[in-house]
Amino acid sequence: MSAQPEITQRDLRNRSREIMDAVQDGQSFTVTRDGHRIGELIPLRRRRRFVPRSEFAAMSRTASGISLEAFRSDQDATADQDMDDPYAR
Repeated sequence: MSAQPEITQRDLRNRSREIMDAVQDGQSFTVTRDGHRIGELIPLRRRRRFVPRSEFAAMSRTASGISLEAFRSDQDATADQDMDDPYAR
């Protein structure tokens, strides 16, 4: 694993567009001030917005079965069954 390039606070200020473009393209940087490391600029992980049908189907085939009775029993055991009046003081 290669080390992240270091950039100074001044570089970040003066070359912000270039650096942000590099971060958007997946590059990470360590930011320094007065020769001391103070932070990191790292790209955000992109989250998938959907799972393809074929992948969902493959995962579903290997998933364990669920007992609806046991699931309901677990819910009843952990849920507060008292219906409080939110306006009662």
